[in-house]
Amino acid sequence: MSTAQTWEADFSAREQGLAGAGLPWLAAMRKRAIARFADEGWPTTKQESWRHTSLATLEQQSFLPAGKAAPAELAQALRQGETGHWMVFVDGRFAAELSDIGSLPAGAQLTPLSQALVDAPDQVQDAFGDESRGSSSAALNLALAADGAFIRLGRGVALEDPVHLVFIAASGRAASFPRNLITAEAGSQATIIEHYVGQGDSATLTNTVTRAKLASDARITHVKLQQESAQAFHLGALDAEQDKGSVFNSHSMSFGARLARHDIATTFTGQRCETLLNGLYYVDGRRHVDHHTLIGHAQPHGVSREYYRGILTDTARGVFGGRILVSPGADGTDAVQRSDSLLLSRLAKADARPELEIYADDVKCAHGATVGQIDEESMFYLRARGLDEVHARSLLTYAFAAQSLERIELESVRRRVAGAIRTLLPGGASLGGLL
Repeated sequence: MSTAQTWEADFSAREQGLAGAGLPWLAAMRKRAIARFADEGWPTTKQESWRHTSLATLEQQSFLPAGKAAPAELAQALRQGETGHWMVFVDGRFAAELSDIGSLPAGAQLTPLSQALVDAPDQVQDAFGDESRGSSSAALNLALAADGAFIRLGRGVALEDPVHLVFIAASGRAASFPRNLITAEAGSQATIIEHYVGQGDSATLTNTVTRAKLASDARITHVKLQQESAQAFHLGALDAEQDKGSVFNSHSMSFGARLARHDIATTFTGQRCETLLNGLYYVDGRRHVDHHTLIGHAQPHGVSREYYRGILTDTARGVFGGRILVSPGADGTDAVQRSDSLLLSRLAKADARPELEIYADDVKCAHGATVGQIDEESMFYLRARGLDEVHARSLLTYAFAAQSLERIELESVRRRVAGAIRTLLPGGASLGGLL
């Protein structure tokens, strides 16, 4: 039996127990989604956008239904004293006992997707997406999604505190398929943080999809912090649609997993939209991370900024593929795309493919990519002032990462990500006194 057939059989066994099983529109969509996956299988290196990322190792794994672990201590430790609205998911299912949603302003909804399918199925249907969007792995997510977060912000609603969505891979060899839906009506604002972590050394699979729909003048900041265990497989997709005057900021921070793939896309369906795609990753050992992005400038006077930075050591590999598409009529587009990679060993490898595809006039578009090593003159300068080689190298590496951190507006998030970077660097714990 092929891998695709195995997942198809798994779907047949789970189908009636999935959230929203009694909704005809969802049941039909799930069937179409699993049929697409059964036909296509996992993405392969024969596809141009997957040329540098093979899922062959993932295909060799076998995964079990999610267990019922409830790692309360880990969930509490992740909060680090931060305020906000907290939803915790364990192996893809909402854990009410670990969550603290708190009070919300009128017009704001924050609920598990499984519950929203009961309470507000029409609203969910409007935000859910369909099986044709994204890769075949996104179709598998749609077929098997058991839970996730449903966030809806009414007109003009602004959340002062961030929404924290914590996804814990707790059971060995468990596969989870979170699906998060964000609807921001006109003029609404929120910061939403997705934090993916794991415990234990067993292989796990997280196949997650987040869809965001921004109405006119809405403003959403989305942060993804991926810190899953060393044997984890992480496949993530973020798909945004922006109406006129909306602002969408994405910060993708990837520090964990054996293999991580992040697909990030946003489309401007109205004029004068703005988006920032900011990414930072660190990989060591034989780990592999891949960011693929698409910004669709489909309307005039859109502004996009895209900056991805990677730090690689040992025999790790990083991949960046970014495409900016400026459609006919999208005059006045202003787009910048850049990828920079820092290699800390001779065997580490970074691949970058920035692309511009322009079919409009009067546009300002630029792209570029660099791959380099630690600057030896800077190393000499720090060594001459008393730093040993380990701390000097880590300090320069942190400085490289800091350019990504500075783009994160929320201080508590910036501090959290900075701490995560320091723990990965040799001697990083003592860098605080040097910064």
